[in-house]
Amino acid sequence: MSSLAAKRLHQERVNFKKKRPFGFFARYTTNKDGSQNMMKWRCGVKTEDDGPWKGATVELTMEFSEDYPGRPPKVMLCLIEGKAAFHPNIYPSGAVCLSILNEDKDWRPTLTVTGLLTGIKDLLHNPNPDSPAQEEAFKVYIKEPKHDEWLKKVEQQAEAIKSGKAYEGVE
Repeated sequence: MSSLAAKRLHQERVNFKKKRPFGFFARYTTNKDGSQNMMKWRCGVKTEDDGPWKGATVELTMEFSEDYPGRPPKVMLCLIEGKAAFHPNIYPSGAVCLSILNEDKDWRPTLTVTGLLTGIKDLLHNPNPDSPAQEEAFKVYIKEPKHDEWLKKVEQQAEAIKSGKAYEGVE
């Protein structure tokens, strides 16, 4: 592991634990042998109660490369009942389509885990129709100005998350 990536990730974890940003969690994942994996984090974003996700905590993983912070982490939303979040900017695999996660667009090595989680929270509430990643969700989202059908599907996933059944079987 590069010393720059390790040093930066350690410092980010220390800062995260010290500041404890409201509505987020972020921790190292655990390897099969019980050791901590600082290159892969399990994170959560508590959504707004009055937003489309109705206060659900959407979980995700961030996987960092040896080139971090020169390159952004790979961010994947955890599947909800075996399916990707119904969102125009979430690929069917769960990968997040967000410009700050793209090294050819808006990624900057000064971005932090908290900054990324804030960007993901904003994206969950405010999809970007100019950067679709999931065809069905995109078509449903743009079909009507009030997004009623999209909101209904998102609310169903939010209820699954809040019931505790959404992430069953997820490490």
